[in-house]
Amino acid sequence: MTATSGTAAESGRTAWRNWAGNVRATPARVVTPASVGELQEAVRRAAAEGLRVKAVGTGHSFTAAAATDGVLVRPQALSGILSVDRAAGTVTVAAGTALKDLNRALAAQGLSLTNMGDIMEQTVSGATSTGTHGTGRDSASIAAQIRGLELVTADGRLLVCSEKENPEVFAAARLGIGALGVVTSITFAVEPLFLLTAREEPMRFDRVTAEFDQHVAENEHFEFYWFPHTGNCNTKRNNRSQGPAAPPGAVSGWIEDELLSNGLFQAVNSLGRAVPAAIPSIARIASRALSARTYTDIPYKVFTSPRRVRFVEMEYALPRERAVEALRELKAMVDRSGLRISFPVEVRTAPADDIPLSTASGRETAYIAVHMYRGTPYQAYFTAAERIFTAHGGRPHWGKVHTRDAEYLAAAYPRFGEFTALRDRLDPDRVFGNDYLR
Repeated sequence: MTATSGTAAESGRTAWRNWAGNVRATPARVVTPASVGELQEAVRRAAAEGLRVKAVGTGHSFTAAAATDGVLVRPQALSGILSVDRAAGTVTVAAGTALKDLNRALAAQGLSLTNMGDIMEQTVSGATSTGTHGTGRDSASIAAQIRGLELVTADGRLLVCSEKENPEVFAAARLGIGALGVVTSITFAVEPLFLLTAREEPMRFDRVTAEFDQHVAENEHFEFYWFPHTGNCNTKRNNRSQGPAAPPGAVSGWIEDELLSNGLFQAVNSLGRAVPAAIPSIARIASRALSARTYTDIPYKVFTSPRRVRFVEMEYALPRERAVEALRELKAMVDRSGLRISFPVEVRTAPADDIPLSTASGRETAYIAVHMYRGTPYQAYFTAAERIFTAHGGRPHWGKVHTRDAEYLAAAYPRFGEFTALRDRLDPDRVFGNDYLR
């Protein structure tokens, strides 16, 4: 891949696939702009040639949101912190910056995001555009922490967006699934670095579900994992702490996060894929082997974990008051089926926000995520789970496997029409369209 003066580095047809390997595309060309001007020119040229344009980050979405047969934009050369405004409590960062690099750079400056998801491999634009979230009683998704952004539109213009400047575009483009343009920079709200104490504790399924509302109310960040084929869960409560910092020991942290959560988990899933009948027994042993632990560290080291075992995922956002009922139905469905599920089911929460296509738009939300090891047939499990989630008014995560269409989404999102009308105005020719968005 070579760059010419004033032109984005580009290459011809080459296959692209996502992290999980379940989505593939062969774009006409791949461009890696080194400046916003190069990106604008790449968009104008593609539009003139009748080619569609999609930006792709690290491919951590399980949907074809970024797939294209036109021009694939890799924004990784547009990276780094552009400015810090301590008085306003904001940081502006280029769109191709990886969350892990942002988190480390912020920590070095004594700053942090308020909340984040559980992995940090994605680019900031990819994560926010698909609705990446963690868990929180009061603090919402990463997109809800955006205070401003810049966007290259279908005609190659650069739009500066905030609550004061192009506010209707700002409202929607914080989570735009790439449908409104290519994000070039994002301004996040940040705060002084703080400490979180994490308390991980095994708990029975019946107790967690009976006490779910209590746990959510009493903790700033509560989540739990249920192990299918068992009545066992692992809970995690993260709350702000005065300190001192007490991170996991080097050896115990490696055992928990690398050996057990990645190395052994990889081996167990490989065995389960080869011998599905063994999965329930493995799940019972693995879930009983969990032990409680407590540690205190800076936010990104508590919120995030390495995820090296590859999988495919579906996640639905439900009205929070419907989550426990849906989860019990999911457990009953798995128990009576012949399905063999080696991955735990993850449950998290979020407060209502004001982003049109946010999964938490306008309502208190609980998320239920189901996973299958990469290479294992997942369709039967996901179809049965999706039937339960949609019966409870669920909204699919934009970056995770689902089968919903515009008719369903328009009913699930009160502001869906507002978003599509804005898209018609900004991109009438669907320069940023693809099969997934259509």
